Amino acid sequence: MNYEIERMPEAGETVVVGMSGGVDSTLTALMLAKKGCRVIGATMALWDGSLPELKNTKKTRESCFGPGEEENIAACEKFCTEHNIEYHVIDVKEAYKRDILEYFKTEYRNGRTPNPCIRCNMLIKFGALLNGLNNLGINYDYFCTGHYAKIVRPSSGLFGSDIRPCMVAGAADVSKDQTYFLYRIPSATLQKVRFPLATMKKEEVIALAREAGLEAADREESQDFIGEEYFDLLFADRPSVPGDIIDLDGHVLGHHRGIEHYTIGQRRGLGVAVRYPVYVHSIDAKNNVIVLAPSEALNSPELIADDFVWPGGVEPNGSFEAMVKIRLASRPAAALVERYTPATPEEAAKYKGTAWKITFKEPQRAIAPGQSAVLYNDGVIVGGGVISEVPKNRA
Repeated sequence: MNYEIERMPEAGETVVVGMSGGVDSTLTALMLAKKGCRVIGATMALWDGSLPELKNTKKTRESCFGPGEEENIAACEKFCTEHNIEYHVIDVKEAYKRDILEYFKTEYRNGRTPNPCIRCNMLIKFGALLNGLNNLGINYDYFCTGHYAKIVRPSSGLFGSDIRPCMVAGAADVSKDQTYFLYRIPSATLQKVRFPLATMKKEEVIALAREAGLEAADREESQDFIGEEYFDLLFADRPSVPGDIIDLDGHVLGHHRGIEHYTIGQRRGLGVAVRYPVYVHSIDAKNNVIVLAPSEALNSPELIADDFVWPGGVEPNGSFEAMVKIRLASRPAAALVERYTPATPEEAAKYKGTAWKITFKEPQRAIAPGQSAVLYNDGVIVGGGVISEVPKNRA
């Protein structure tokens, strides 16, 4: 299928830039201002102080949720003041706590591996933040961020329809591809979204930022949803429930400290002594059990996913082939995507919407329920859902 790239903001148009204090969003704002756009900077206020600030603890990496937010906001405000850019901080703390933090904890406690960044983009950054701007009466032509992606439309109707929705496609810098995080943003929202760094490489961005004398050029990038040092504190609202660690045959190998501390494919920190390397194969939340297995046992030829979203709401009529990513760090893998028919009404009731079965040409390693399966055609996202389960017949 052929796609057409949506045009970027032009001089004289009003553009809101979602700013984090990092180099990508800061350079985006500067580029648009130099282009002659009326730029408005906006930052989400997430940190509610619900977790105590740790003292004498080595900070791991820059994270989205943490006490360092004040420093980030100050950096954004300083930049906007220096460049005569209107700036707003939008308070989304309640929505973030409800829709991201609680979701994150619930998923881990249910033995699943959540992806808070995907949910945050859909509900907060491209949701609550934009609602906050609207509540302030701020009108704009486009909302831009420093993501490495681009917005396109198909030249003809999608999946045989006459609908040509806005869709997310990969950017020039494949190493910085962030499309996986953006797949759940509705096409209606994407109509006013643009990613000005789409044609640039990260090295170019940093070089231009340094040339412009931007302090953000040398700031550490945000890498994590929450710093490792805060993970245990986030789950301190409820005692962990210890349980057994077993192998595929049911033999007890040791004991875990609570299933929320484990994820599929994990090798380190298991606390068991086995003569061969073992990894977390699966998590049985119902029985509070962690199952370990050798690496080769983590390969799976298929998965079942539900809670699908499709560009423009256009759902495929039947099966089709696509390239599928099962996590941010995985390469897209060739697969057949087809509707899944549950065997019983009870099985059907556990899925959110229509479930789809994805069968890979080559088995994939450590498929984790709770993560997303994102479908691509020619580098453009054509749909995606949340991995519900991995059938037992492992390759």
